Amino acid sequence: MSAAPKRVPAAEEEDHIDRFLASLDLHGIDLTIEGIVDRIMGIQRRIKRSMDETLSGFELTWGEWAVLGTLLRKSSNRASPGELARNHELSSGAMTNRLDRLEEAGFVRRIPNPDDRRGIVVELTDEGQRVWRESVDAQAKKEAMIAAAALNADEREELNAYLRRLMLAFERTDPEDSHYKGND
Repeated sequence: MSAAPKRVPAAEEEDHIDRFLASLDLHGIDLTIEGIVDRIMGIQRRIKRSMDETLSGFELTWGEWAVLGTLLRKSSNRASPGELARNHELSSGAMTNRLDRLEEAGFVRRIPNPDDRRGIVVELTDEGQRVWRESVDAQAKKEAMIAAAALNADEREELNAYLRRLMLAFERTDPEDSHYKGND
């Protein structure tokens, strides 16, 4: 087992955000807050890029993966196409295209709606469940390596608590944003 890389305290090392902010003339703007926001946005882009790379190995797009996750969270593993479109803020046509690709791959199937004989529901298949879980596991390993390289266990807990406080502040200002839809 290899030793974790030695961490350098943040105060001793500058990142590209420090250099960027130092290059600006922003009187009256709190550069600490700008640094927080820029770093969160930059980390989000890097996580998204890493996730896209992971998903490409499973021949999934981010949007397709999100639909599989939404179905997995349903107790029946089923939802109507309209419900999925609303949940993912897509037009019915865009959701149909996404479902066509997922069905062709064998990850979902469309079946008659038992509560409305005129409609259909989308059901997650065992293969869809398997590929979703394997992709999550693969991505989680990447994320754990980065987090462990930068922070010890106590620091990870502390950072999570701070980020939770920020998230709660956003949720208090926008109640529509206080529930997870699976497409953040």
